[in-house]
Amino acid sequence: MSPGRPRRRPPLAYRSAVALTCLGSLVALPAATATGQERARFDTKLFAKIPAPGFPASAYLHPDSRVYEGTYDNPAGDPRPSRVFEFTNRGSLTRSWTIGGQTLDGPHGVQVAASDADGDLVLLDKSPARVLKLDRATGVQSIYATFPEAALPNFAAWGPDGSLYLSDYAHAVLWRVPPGGGVAIPWLRSPVLEGGGFGATGLRLLADQRTLLVAMQSQGGGTNGNPTTGRLYKVAINPDGSAGAPVQFWESGPLEGPDGFAVATSGNVYITLLLTNQLAVVSPQGQTVERFPSAPLSGENGGPVPFDGPSNAVFDGQRLLVAQQSFLAGTAANQVIQDVFVGETGLPELVPPASADDPPVPEPEPLEICRTRRTITLPRLPEGVRYRSAAAKVPGDRVRKVTLRGGRSRKATVDVSKAKDARIRVTVRVRRTDRRTRTFSRVLRVCS
Repeated sequence: MSPGRPRRRPPLAYRSAVALTCLGSLVALPAATATGQERARFDTKLFAKIPAPGFPASAYLHPDSRVYEGTYDNPAGDPRPSRVFEFTNRGSLTRSWTIGGQTLDGPHGVQVAASDADGDLVLLDKSPARVLKLDRATGVQSIYATFPEAALPNFAAWGPDGSLYLSDYAHAVLWRVPPGGGVAIPWLRSPVLEGGGFGATGLRLLADQRTLLVAMQSQGGGTNGNPTTGRLYKVAINPDGSAGAPVQFWESGPLEGPDGFAVATSGNVYITLLLTNQLAVVSPQGQTVERFPSAPLSGENGGPVPFDGPSNAVFDGQRLLVAQQSFLAGTAANQVIQDVFVGETGLPELVPPASADDPPVPEPEPLEICRTRRTITLPRLPEGVRYRSAAAKVPGDRVRKVTLRGGRSRKATVDVSKAKDARIRVTVRVRRTDRRTRTFSRVLRVCS
């Protein structure tokens, strides 16, 4: 993807080519769900056209097989807010949502990066820099994480413990959002993540669930060889949660602009090359084994729409869904999702239980004073959602209704008068106005 740009500057199409070409002068440059039974490798079809505002950057396949696409930044400027579109697995547009709270007088865009254990979509917003969750049933959008103002979150992946890891296109840092959300914290700072304006792009968790693979669009910081080439780095998630040192896995050719990528179960990596309109296939040993099309730039793929600024790829069965922005040319007819058959399947996405929107609530210590009524504070809900009803199971007693009260109904008062004098575990089941249910348990001291 591409960084934020103030208005009245040359478009990225011009600046990308000029900046990377100047870097090069400083160094010596050496449609329907596919079964695969009737398609050749790299057979390309049109999956879906993306309506305005366009500029699709990252298609996402939900575990329920729906496909989601957000609209990203228009370098010429656009006062319209970003949108998220939903498609069937056959490419039919079913519904869409408009993103609220964006800063519209500057560069803005949104990407669908993941989903959580509740099925909500995880969105990366560019302006302001934040992570949103979108409830598909209600359309409610809530802020899951925030960043410093200058951050530019680009791609994201869940860790096994529910941490969310994110790349930053503009800065030499990988971010981590703790389980349950909140303020993003710098997880890894390294000079190899400095792209000189063309920084970190794709991010994926590998099969061992202990290693992140992160892409660099260029080594523009000049710290690691040819600055016009991109890289893939492996970064370990250490047992204590800290980051290991980045280890180079692959290097692109000059001026190719590697962006998002997908990982196959075989270990092959399919990475989009934004500037040459190609897909590169990287072996498990880190070697480039194929490029499609074989010739750069034209994007001719045998399908009805050529590759034009491909930005990311995601596996859907044995095909890749490739989002392309036409970022340099700005051709609306080329702002599509492509269906590219590759004949192998992808790594399943990790969606850990702790990714749900309600963070784990630690159990408090037993209350010191014996009482017959107890008030429990429930987790805060997204804007526009309230607790509707609740019931509690008290040991030694029947299921009881619970009184909800307080701001946004976050207090639950439980009658425990029939319980025996002891430490007991009370289970509270609540229903929300968005038709979801949650169960909480608390250890209380009560008396008869």
